[in-house]
Amino acid sequence: MAREKIWLSWSSGKDSAWSLHTLRQGSEYEVVALLTAVNQEYNRVAMHAVRESLLEAQAAALGLPLVKVAIPSPCPNVVYEHAMAQTMERARAEGINRVAFGDLFLEDVRKYREEKLACVGMHPVFPIWGLETRALAHEMVRSGLRALVTCVNPKLLDARFVGRIFDAQFLADLPESVDPCAERGEFHTCVYAGPMFKQPLDVRAGQIVTRDGFVFADALLPEPAPALG
Repeated sequence: MAREKIWLSWSSGKDSAWSLHTLRQGSEYEVVALLTAVNQEYNRVAMHAVRESLLEAQAAALGLPLVKVAIPSPCPNVVYEHAMAQTMERARAEGINRVAFGDLFLEDVRKYREEKLACVGMHPVFPIWGLETRALAHEMVRSGLRALVTCVNPKLLDARFVGRIFDAQFLADLPESVDPCAERGEFHTCVYAGPMFKQPLDVRAGQIVTRDGFVFADALLPEPAPALG
C-alpha cells in the first residue's frame, strides 16, 4: 500500500530531524519536501538564524527538496500567515494534504497549527507529539544525532551554552529547569549528523552575537577551496 506524500516543516533543528527519522521508519507517510520560512533580508532560517546555504546543504544531505517561504524582517504575524497560506495552496495543487511538525507538548502551538491549516484545507501530523523529552533527547544522542546550539534565550538558559554541541555532555550539563528538547524555547539547534542524513555535514560555530534579547552562534560550513588557475 502506497504511503501518503506529505511535507515536513523544517526548522533546521533536531526535533525536525527526529520527526523525519520517525516518519521514514513508519509505513503511513512519505516525506517528499521540507518546508522552511526564510528571512529574506538576512537569508537565514527564521529564529534559528541558520544560513540559507547551510539549510540547502542539510536538504541535500537528507535527499529532499526545499520549499522556501520568504518572509520579511520583522515579520508581522498576518504577513507570515498569508505567505504560509499561499504556500499551502501550492501544496494542495501538488496533491499534498498534510504537513508534519516536530512539536512535542505545547497545546497552544498545536491548536494554532490545526486551526490555520484547517482554514486552507490542510491537516497537520505530529509524529513525535507526547514523547517524554528527557528520554527522547538521550535517544537522539544515542542514535548519532548531533546538532550545534545556534541560539539561546538567556532568560531561560545560561548564554555559555550557545555554540556547544547537542550531545551527552550537553544534556548532562543542562539545569533541571530546562527542557532537554527545549520545547519552551530555551535554545535552538542546527542539526548536522544523525540516522536521517546520507552523510554528516562539517559544521562549526562561528561568531557569537547578542540580538533582540537572544544569543546566537553562527553555524558555518567549511569555506570552499580556491579554484586553481
